[in-house]
Amino acid sequence: SVGVEFPDLEEAYATVKREHYLGPGPWKILGGMGYRKPDDDPAALYEDVLVAIIPERGLNNGQPSGHAMWLAAAHPNPGDHAVHVGAGVGYYTAILAHIVGPQGRVTAIEHEPELAARAAMNLAHLPAVQVVQGNGATIAFDPADVIYVNAGATRPLDAWLDRLKEGGRLVMPLTANAAFATMPRGSQGAMFCIERRGAEFLAEFVSAAAFIPGEGMRDPESEAALAAGFAKGGADKVTRLYRTGDRPEEQCWVRAPGWALAYR
Repeated sequence: SVGVEFPDLEEAYATVKREHYLGPGPWKILGGMGYRKPDDDPAALYEDVLVAIIPERGLNNGQPSGHAMWLAAAHPNPGDHAVHVGAGVGYYTAILAHIVGPQGRVTAIEHEPELAARAAMNLAHLPAVQVVQGNGATIAFDPADVIYVNAGATRPLDAWLDRLKEGGRLVMPLTANAAFATMPRGSQGAMFCIERRGAEFLAEFVSAAAFIPGEGMRDPESEAALAAGFAKGGADKVTRLYRTGDRPEEQCWVRAPGWALAYR
């Protein structure tokens, strides 16, 4: 339904059981008017819905169609090392693990101790997955083919860019604060795919996105620049990430200290 053609991803969705990661029902499922009446039918988990994991904090297992788009952009391959920042309870980590296969590996990082413990338990049957509790903005990890971030950031962090292998893909949401205040959710958030090519980084808009802000992933200068970028539009025309803030303004969708997303 989202136009994704990625057979390995389709197989992973068909194989990995969502209920294993969300625990026993009934489950709180998020609809347009908030969480609907808890449902104990596993079939409900295979609708294109968000499912509560810590509802009082707005933490959910994300919408399958969105993750399908974003994982297709990241395009993990068999044998890859994938890093999942913001792994939650591990469902999409398991999707990644299924795709990279037994010759690959996944490093799952989750900041919330409760969720990290659940993910470690849920993923214990997958020897190629390592779950790490801590801050995805600062925890070091081995060079990666894919870095998949599920927490709102105001800039692509140097720690992530430095650990991308040649040809590696960083897929992450850039979000302005208005996405979590008076603006409609997602109105100031976008998922980008950033690919390393030697010393250069290609960048491509994937879709609108809304994520809970990530710990240690936000700074006020970048947030202000992002808000201005979303206000003027043009995210879909971005082609390059520069790790410097001195690009000509007319070439940039966002320009902030130490980085820019540019049209060329």
